[in-house]
Amino acid sequence: MPQDSSHSAAVPHRVAVIVDEGTNPFEVGVATELFGLPRPELGLPGPLYEVTLCTPTRAGVRMNHGFFAMTGVPGLDAVDEADTLVVPGRPDNVVPRGPEVLDAIRRTHARGARVLSFCTGTFALAEAGLLDGLRATTHWMWVDSFRALHPRVRLEPDVLFVDEGGILTAAGSAAALDLGLYVIRRDHGAEIANAVSRRLVFAAHRDGGQRQFVERPLPEVPDESLAPLLAWAQERLAEPLTVTDLAERAALSPATLHRRFRAQLGTTPLAWLTGERVALACRLIERGEERLDVVAARSGLGTAANLRARLRRETGLSPSAYRRRFGPAAGEPVVP
Repeated sequence: MPQDSSHSAAVPHRVAVIVDEGTNPFEVGVATELFGLPRPELGLPGPLYEVTLCTPTRAGVRMNHGFFAMTGVPGLDAVDEADTLVVPGRPDNVVPRGPEVLDAIRRTHARGARVLSFCTGTFALAEAGLLDGLRATTHWMWVDSFRALHPRVRLEPDVLFVDEGGILTAAGSAAALDLGLYVIRRDHGAEIANAVSRRLVFAAHRDGGQRQFVERPLPEVPDESLAPLLAWAQERLAEPLTVTDLAERAALSPATLHRRFRAQLGTTPLAWLTGERVALACRLIERGEERLDVVAARSGLGTAANLRARLRRETGLSPSAYRRRFGPAAGEPVVP
């Protein structure tokens, strides 16, 4: 379960990562990068998470394609202390996981801990019986195989990640970064997630409903980057910007702008603009602004009613609940 966001708990949120035979190294790296590294730049009294890698056998396991072996890692009993379990993917998804791995996943979920899968790790969660009747996603290349093996799972193949409460699944390997940042955002708020994303030099927030793969031919003349336009818009979120305003700034037609957003960001101009405004609203609340009309105005969301609706849709929390969870603690200075 997500821990309280006081950032001062004596025992940090514990994350266990199952490293099975043939596991993809990238996804193990994502888990350790997101949850395992110290972050002195945040100025917090302790770490956000405590990460433990664990394997089915203490003798060690070989990673995907035998690139290297991992030895000296704790056994699967480490999952019994975890608040969150991460299950990375591996390429041989039609080969059943060992019973000890499936049992570790089942008992972790049974006691109420949060379970994440990265990429094709979704196969393991489905094989353990956790996903029957639930929504989930996996890498687009394995959609047909997954549906054939696990027809009772409501697979959503065109999204980056799916949140079903205590079970969250990410699509391709890079989408593991999106899901991990989403989890950090839910656990610790937008400011912390944005700081982690800056260190990664990665997008702070991509909505989970975005398409994981956009199939398109290479253009004869490469499109110009949207980065200057995005930076310009981010400085003017409080203004009544519209898609037409963005198109005029970029000297493009709205239709062309829409195509470029889809091609480069996998979303629409309006969805991107709304997401940026919600992220700004979250930061304002975290910094201590209690007046909803002020937060709505400064973030460009217009009204307190629209702020409430958008914040609940993006975070699952009302503004007051978000403030209690992520706002300044009693006695802490308010950031102007």
